[in-house]
Amino acid sequence: MNKLELLRTFVRVSELSSFTLAGESLGLPRSTVSEQVQALETLLGTRLLQRTTRKVQATQDGLVLYERSKDLLSHMDEIEGLFRQDEASLTGRIRVDMPNILARRLIMPRLPQFMDRHPNLQLEISSTDRRVDLLAEGFDCVLRIGAQPDQSVVARHLGDFPMVNCASPGYLERYGVPQTLEDLAQHRLVHYVGVLGSRSEGFVYEAGGEVRRVAMAGSITVNSTDAYEAACLGGFGLTQVPRTGMQPHLENGELLSVLAQYTAPPMAISLLYARQRHLPLRVRVFMDWLSDVVRSTL
Repeated sequence: MNKLELLRTFVRVSELSSFTLAGESLGLPRSTVSEQVQALETLLGTRLLQRTTRKVQATQDGLVLYERSKDLLSHMDEIEGLFRQDEASLTGRIRVDMPNILARRLIMPRLPQFMDRHPNLQLEISSTDRRVDLLAEGFDCVLRIGAQPDQSVVARHLGDFPMVNCASPGYLERYGVPQTLEDLAQHRLVHYVGVLGSRSEGFVYEAGGEVRRVAMAGSITVNSTDAYEAACLGGFGLTQVPRTGMQPHLENGELLSVLAQYTAPPMAISLLYARQRHLPLRVRVFMDWLSDVVRSTL
């Protein structure tokens, strides 16, 4: 049995604390994952994982092997790619998560170019706006817009999206075009929150190097970029969004820019990956491609 494959399986189980999740990530039945871990334990003559009814946890020997295995597998990936000239030879599965609007507008239209170069790769693409647990959910990397306070992940800063204040022509016809901050008292805002039930920041703008906020009324609160876009197009109020996402609507007149002198600070876009996980060559290649696609739009 391939000893490197045994190590890869063991590392995945250690990261996800689950034979089932590790199997889904690796494309293996749970029984095969369990057999491979048992084979590795027999080979090394020690128990590597402590199994309970609720979770799987590495033993002290398992923790030592996990740290050593990450380095070994990382070096092996580098060696495998050292003399590889044919990019089409990359194989395996990549699991990635990204905001809905980035997937729909930016990544998916260009993805055929990447897949043509790497036809043997398999991609699992999740499109959400919520914060995900990279290790627990088995993601290799995640694209996110906005500040990233989580210190347990590595955040590769790709750039900053300039912001724009938008509204539909129908909304502006009904409520008028705001010219000053004082006018906002007569307007409505589509509120965006990460978690429903939390408090909206209101209308955000930058002035004199400071970020300021204006509380605004509004009957619609959403927690996804798709719903945010739809609410704006539906005439429910003003929105503050990265210009890249709304550019098609601005160009065809479905949305209009307002209060250009009071825009929110640019939003950072970052590529996240787990700090303690080694990155296979296929993941590094995909992350580099994602970085190029995003940066080409800034």
